[in-house]
Amino acid sequence: MAEKFRIRKGDKVVVLAGRDKGRKGEVLRVIRDERRVVVSGVNMIKRHQRPGAGNPGGIIEREAPIHISNVAHEDPKDGAPTRVGFKVLEDGRKVRVAKRSGEVIDV
Repeated sequence: MAEKFRIRKGDKVVVLAGRDKGRKGEVLRVIRDERRVVVSGVNMIKRHQRPGAGNPGGIIEREAPIHISNVAHEDPKDGAPTRVGFKVLEDGRKVRVAKRSGEVIDV
């Protein structure tokens, strides 16, 4: 059975470790096999791109994956890093909840 991650595409996260510590961004992609996430504007790298059909080539800057243990959810209330819990609402939906403030993360 596949491991369940609490971080999903589109979540707002805070980087906890590394050269981008403290930066905030949105998760663009989750790479489940490698336990990594790609966060917008975080862990930027430069790649030399050869010109091809439809692209001019040159030096391209893009986001590299970062390990999932180095990011935490951003608390919807104050923007600080928080852990995540689960809660079942009255209407039967199971939602993710910020442990720090009790706010619902899922929309």
